[in-house]
Amino acid sequence: MARSLQGALVGFGFIAEKGHVPAYLAAPEMFEIVAVADVCAARREKARQVLPKARIYSDLKTLLQAEAKNLDFVDIATPPCDHAAIAHAAFEHGLHVFCEKPIATSAADAQAMLDHAQKVKKVFFPSHNYKHAPVIKAIRSVLETNELGPIHLVTLDTFRTTHAKGVAEWQPDWRRQRKTSGGGIAMDHGSHTFYLAFDWLASQPTSITAKMSNLSAFDTEDNFNCTVTFPTGIAVAQLTWNSGFRKVIYTIHGANGAIKVEDDDIEIHRKRAGGKIDVEKLSAASHWMDASHAEWFKALQVDFKDQIARGEWVGREAHDAAMCVQLIETAYASARADGRELELAPERAAKAG
Repeated sequence: MARSLQGALVGFGFIAEKGHVPAYLAAPEMFEIVAVADVCAARREKARQVLPKARIYSDLKTLLQAEAKNLDFVDIATPPCDHAAIAHAAFEHGLHVFCEKPIATSAADAQAMLDHAQKVKKVFFPSHNYKHAPVIKAIRSVLETNELGPIHLVTLDTFRTTHAKGVAEWQPDWRRQRKTSGGGIAMDHGSHTFYLAFDWLASQPTSITAKMSNLSAFDTEDNFNCTVTFPTGIAVAQLTWNSGFRKVIYTIHGANGAIKVEDDDIEIHRKRAGGKIDVEKLSAASHWMDASHAEWFKALQVDFKDQIARGEWVGREAHDAAMCVQLIETAYASARADGRELELAPERAAKAG
C-alpha cells in the first residue's frame, strides 16, 4: 500500500480550515498535513485545535528549514500577494505545490511559477475547485455527448452581496485591499469564471474587453464585466459584490441547443425538427451557499495526487491558471483604457494551448 503524502499548509484562514483540511482529513490514506505556518498567533492556535498532531510555525522559512526533509508538498492558502514567493521557496526545497487561486497577482509571476516547477520537476497544481461542483460535472456530461453541437457563446454571472470575509482574527477585509489581494472581484472570482469558459468553449482566449467600477471605500473594484473572444466564440461575464442576492447563473449556447444553470438547477434546451425546443430540467445539489466548498476539494486533491504519480509537472490546469492571471491583468489594462479590446500576448496563448 502506498504511503500517504506528507504536506505542509501555509496560511490557516477560512478556506484552509473549512475547505482544504476537511478534505485531507477525509482521506488519511492519501494525505497527512504534518505542519502548518501562519503569521497570526490566533490562527496558529486554531490550527493546533484542528490538527493536533501537526507541528505549527509562525513563518514559512522556519517551517521549511525544519520540515522540508519530511514533506512531499506544500499547500498554499494565503492571500494572493504571497503565492509566488511561497511556491518558489517550496520548489527550491524539492516540494510539489498545491496553490489557491489566483495563483499570482501578475502574469509574469504566474509564468515564472510554472517555469520553476518544470525546471525542478515538481508538480504545480492550482485549486480550480469549481470544476468539481456537481452542477459543473453535470454540464460536462451533457457537453461530452456533443448533442448541443459546437459551443459558440457562454455567459457567466456571479452575484454576491458582499466580498467573502476572511477570518476575524486577521484582516477580514483582505480581499478588498490591493496590497494583499492584487485586485477586487476580478482577481477573486475571475479565475473560476475564466477556466470554466476555457473548458466550455474548448479553446484558449485571444482578446478581452472589460469595464469595472467601485462603489465602496476600498481600493479595489466591486463590479466587473467583460467580453472574452475565443477562436470558437465568446464568453461574457458579469461579477459583482453589490447584488441583492447570492447566486451563480451560467448559460452555454450551441448550434443545437443550450444549457442554463441557476445555482443547483439545470435546464437543457434541445432543438428538434420543425423548430421545436425540448426542455429537460435537472438538479445537482452543489451547496453554493457554503463558501467552504469542502466536498469539491476532495476530488481536486485526488487529481493532485494522481498528477504527482504521473510525473506531470505542469499540466493543463496549471497552464489554464496562468492564462486566468493573464486575462485578469489584461482586463485591468482594458478597463483603464475605457474598455478597449486588448489582445493576449501570443507567446502566452501558445504556451497555454
